Amino acid sequence: MAGLSLKCGDCGTLLKSVEEAQEHAELTKHANFVESTEAVLNLVCVSCGKPCRSKTESDLHTKRTGHTEFADKTSEAAKPISLEAPKSKDDVDMEEAGDGSSSNKEEMVVPEVDQQLLMQLEEMGFSKERATRALHYSGNVSIEAAANWIVEHENDPDIDELPLVPVTKQSEAPKPSLTPEEIHRKQQELRERARKKKEEEEKRMEREREKERVRVGKELLEAKRIEEENERKRLLALRKAEKEEEKRARQKILQKLEEDKAERRKKLGLPPEDPAAVKPSAPPPPVEEKKSSLPVRPATKSEQMRECLRTLKQNHKDNDAKVKTAFNTLFTYAKNVATNPNEEKFRKIKLSNPTFQDRVGNLKGGIEFLELCGFEKIEGGEFLYLPREKVDTAVLQSAGNELSSAINNPFFGVL
Repeated sequence: MAGLSLKCGDCGTLLKSVEEAQEHAELTKHANFVESTEAVLNLVCVSCGKPCRSKTESDLHTKRTGHTEFADKTSEAAKPISLEAPKSKDDVDMEEAGDGSSSNKEEMVVPEVDQQLLMQLEEMGFSKERATRALHYSGNVSIEAAANWIVEHENDPDIDELPLVPVTKQSEAPKPSLTPEEIHRKQQELRERARKKKEEEEKRMEREREKERVRVGKELLEAKRIEEENERKRLLALRKAEKEEEKRARQKILQKLEEDKAERRKKLGLPPEDPAAVKPSAPPPPVEEKKSSLPVRPATKSEQMRECLRTLKQNHKDNDAKVKTAFNTLFTYAKNVATNPNEEKFRKIKLSNPTFQDRVGNLKGGIEFLELCGFEKIEGGEFLYLPREKVDTAVLQSAGNELSSAINNPFFGVL
């Protein structure tokens, strides 16, 4: 009796065909199969018609769907199993190709075209392969049709290859011809068409480039606008801080005057002023410092110069004359270099010079200010020297502005 199934010797699974056995082997790596007379179980659900191949599978179906009735159709589906391996599609195609190779193989040749039209196209500058292909696929009717075909298919990868057709399909080509005037006119039309196409492509590329230039220009303008806006906000914040500093300095001076006045009255034996008659000045309201929402930036050179001058004045606040002399001396140094940048005598300062030491060198912040202007220590720290190529008029102008503000502002560096 022929076998009705293949049984896996490793796990006992029954399989209906060699294909299923091959799939089972690929999935499980089991390779021990034997032919069995036991048919593969075929239980069909009466409610939905789903086939189940084992009692376990039918139990799972019942658990999922609630269907409990199954019809046993094992005997109906049982049939002897074929042990021949199935042929792949490639094998079938090769067999079919082998059977019909002798009958389907035909000789391929270059189609015949109108030789006069071919010569005219070659005279117009087209290669023989391209002209032959154009005449064949345009119907071999006219120069205009062939030229139009070449223009439409000039980007084809095989346009410069000779066409091939079976011998049985080769047909006799008609023999239309053109006069020399018509050939010349067609050449002019082709050249004009190619020129227009090239001009259109150049115009399109120029439009794309112009769009890109406009886009980049807009981005640069927007970036510049944002930078200017941030700089404006930063300057406003600095001006506000300076005004608040001046206000606090003025209030401190007024308070100092009141204290001095009271001290003088006390030394003269005069009674203190009647608080009811003279309304004492109320203490200034505390200034609430607002945290700036501006991005933190490194201090500019102007801000560093201002800080040097403020430090110099605060360190010698009891000697206003000495501070003013130092400011005026620094102003003279900056002015001389700015107006006479080629004069080395204005760009070189001897640090051991007694006058320089008395006016600037011994004051903290003086030499630092000159270094911010561009001066460098040379020859072991004996001289301050500003090289000609490092003279920056803008920096010197900023130094002059800061010094002028420090000299003319009575409240500069008070706090």
